[in-house]
Amino acid sequence: MDYKQALNKMVLPRAIKDIIAASKEVIVPVDREHLFEMSLGGKENKTFDVSFDIPGRGLVREANVVKCKNGIAVNYDDIYMRRRDPNSMVIADDLPTDKTTHEQRFGKKFDSIRHETFDWLKAQDGLILLPFYAGNENMELGYPSLLVVPKNAAFFALALADLQGFTPMSKIPNFFKPRAIVYVAPTFRHTHYDEKQVVVHNRSFEVHEVFSYNLYPGPSAKKGIYAVLLDIGESEKWVTLHASTVKIVTPYELTTVIMHEGASGGGKSEMLEQLHRQSDGRLLLGHNLVTKEDVLVSVSDLCELNPVTDDMALCHPTIQTDSGKLSVADAEDGWFQRVNHITEYGTEPMTERNTIHPKYPLVFLNIEGVPDSTCLIWEHIMDAPGKPCSNPRVIMPRSYVDKHIDGAVEVDVRSFGLRQPPSTKEHPDYGIAGLFHVLPPALAWIWRLVAPRGFANPSITETAGMNSEGVGSYWPFATGKMVDQANLLLEQIIDTPETRYILVPNQHIGAYRVGFAGQWVAREFLARRGGAKFRAEVLTDSRCPLLGYALDYIKVDGSVISKSFLQVNLQPEVGNDGYDAGAKMLTDFFKEEVKKYLTDDLLPLGRKIIEACLNDADVTTYRSLIDKM
Repeated sequence: MDYKQALNKMVLPRAIKDIIAASKEVIVPVDREHLFEMSLGGKENKTFDVSFDIPGRGLVREANVVKCKNGIAVNYDDIYMRRRDPNSMVIADDLPTDKTTHEQRFGKKFDSIRHETFDWLKAQDGLILLPFYAGNENMELGYPSLLVVPKNAAFFALALADLQGFTPMSKIPNFFKPRAIVYVAPTFRHTHYDEKQVVVHNRSFEVHEVFSYNLYPGPSAKKGIYAVLLDIGESEKWVTLHASTVKIVTPYELTTVIMHEGASGGGKSEMLEQLHRQSDGRLLLGHNLVTKEDVLVSVSDLCELNPVTDDMALCHPTIQTDSGKLSVADAEDGWFQRVNHITEYGTEPMTERNTIHPKYPLVFLNIEGVPDSTCLIWEHIMDAPGKPCSNPRVIMPRSYVDKHIDGAVEVDVRSFGLRQPPSTKEHPDYGIAGLFHVLPPALAWIWRLVAPRGFANPSITETAGMNSEGVGSYWPFATGKMVDQANLLLEQIIDTPETRYILVPNQHIGAYRVGFAGQWVAREFLARRGGAKFRAEVLTDSRCPLLGYALDYIKVDGSVISKSFLQVNLQPEVGNDGYDAGAKMLTDFFKEEVKKYLTDDLLPLGRKIIEACLNDADVTTYRSLIDKM
């Protein structure tokens, strides 16, 4: 089959047909190996520069691609391009939105630039047309989609193919009609958008167009497709949650499914990892930044982990059951794994094995690559001398992951991750959450409305202070109205009363630096007891009502966790005064963020919950608003 036969199977809009008719060369990939070879500019090449001619500047290199033994290493010359800009999205259409429009940000409508983009694509030496399905192709839940990208940026097509899956030329079905189209034109970053990452969404009821004016996959090949699913779900009344999901099997054959939501850097991928042991086999739970004391715990028999989703959990109506629990399936074919926490050999054996000895070559980003060497995930590209990039990535096919689950699962526990700063009485901050907290459903909804981005987020360009990612922590990728997404989340919580909710911090707990160790201990504890259903007498109201309930006692595999890790005000380095100062920061921030949802379109119950937050409600009040725990 040649590419013309493949194109004849597709039902394409006029704009695509015009681009194809004017193009010097059109390539529909035969298979993944075809994409891999094009990423290097040819089968024999060991390195390839992804460069474009910029009017007034000449040839500008955007990225360098290196062929290693275990894949390709892609690195960007511009340090700014090595992580996602959270402000990259703009909206070009006139459909309802709370996001910044193209005209608001740039002072002009998008129509003329849209046509300039099409003309630019027509003038390229060659174009790749990559058919794929947005969503879960294996479960027939996916939506036909198409990528249009210059041939010399083939690594971008390979990245998207690994993230979303793709349909080779010989397997394109008849009447393949794209519901979404991604156009890639990296030079426009320089010529039209002041060197910034910009991704323009142009929605219609027929097709959702995504214009990627940069070559970092995060805001387009990854989050751009997420936006497509959220847009479709908003119209069909379902959501794709920003979450990892894992089925946990204890040494005693108990099973628990935990779905971990949160902003980028909130511990989603880490929820799928085994805990990182010290050389003596123990876990370093925390290092006290004041006393320099290390707290270690022994967990001898670890649970078995069966990963389900890494970042995008599809909650399509067709997979829901009548159990009262939320059902989810993976919305991706591969996982965009950040590996900055893997700093040396032996830190995370499964990921190390899968990246050093992959079944087929992988795509690495922001990681040093030398031709014909083995790309090692702890050898990051340097942002500056002595300063490794904080956002090294590898695209990991889900099929590589040991004991992964294809298909839908029912969720027992929905946890929410929070990157916490250190907090002491001398330097109070909002890092006052303990190892984990149990949340009433109404309070769990509030946390999803605010979704704090948290401390020292490694995945995005730097932002100062405490920031909110908004509804469900997926708001940065959504194109519509905040209140519509808030209502969908509230209805979902009401409709799934048998799923329970917890809050799990990472990085710091009060004066202790914990990384993700606390999250791993919480996971092992909850799995061993079969979930997060607690009798009222074993819970105590948190000193800060936004933190729901705390526990007085946790024992994991024979190890008792100090109460100061459960109730941070009990740490001498924090105390009640330091805790209360941090609680005020958190409370003031939440009050400011929830006000924006008080519109006429908010569900009446949602209004009651937000008003409770604004009136400093106690945890009993939150529990009464949706009385199920």
